[in-house]
Amino acid sequence: MALEGPSDPLGELVQLLGRLPGIGERTATRLAYHVLAGDAAYAGALGESLSHIHARIRRCEVCGNFSAEAVCPICRDPRRSDDQICVVARVPDLAAIERSGTFRGRYHVLHGLLAPLDGVGPEDLPLDALEARVKAHSVEEVIVATPLSVEGEATALYVAEVLREHGTPVSRIASGVPHGGELEYTDQVTLGRALEGRRRL
Repeated sequence: MALEGPSDPLGELVQLLGRLPGIGERTATRLAYHVLAGDAAYAGALGESLSHIHARIRRCEVCGNFSAEAVCPICRDPRRSDDQICVVARVPDLAAIERSGTFRGRYHVLHGLLAPLDGVGPEDLPLDALEARVKAHSVEEVIVATPLSVEGEATALYVAEVLREHGTPVSRIASGVPHGGELEYTDQVTLGRALEGRRRL
């Protein structure tokens, strides 16, 4: 077992890996030993990639997706429909919907949810940008695909209220996704059915 302390680089690596979501101490320890036992070039490449990831990846200027370019590939794709915008809380949710293969419109990533108890209000989310996009384009429908949690529902209702004055129909994904479930971990069939069975707010 790795020793603990500031002079223990293996223990430090285990601690850092353990901060990743879904990675416990045992898994972090196994990953650390795997990196240590493997090729030094791989460990160097991994460290190099991690150290520059924030400089190389930015938020798309249009939708907020993570991208190496100012505008992400989805927003640049002329085959995507401008009629629909799907609002998601996080980029992994966008990726999950893309894997379902059922949505060919555009996205808008909030990078969070309304959570007054945690100090997250409407001004902390890019809702003004969403409103501007709806005004600038002939958007026929905004689909709110936030998690089916208290915060997700509150965010969905607020988005519907903001866009109602523009006459833009706002839909909510159907409850095929388990209550409190994260879209990132929902299987493709369930997520596809949830999108197809969305309802008007």
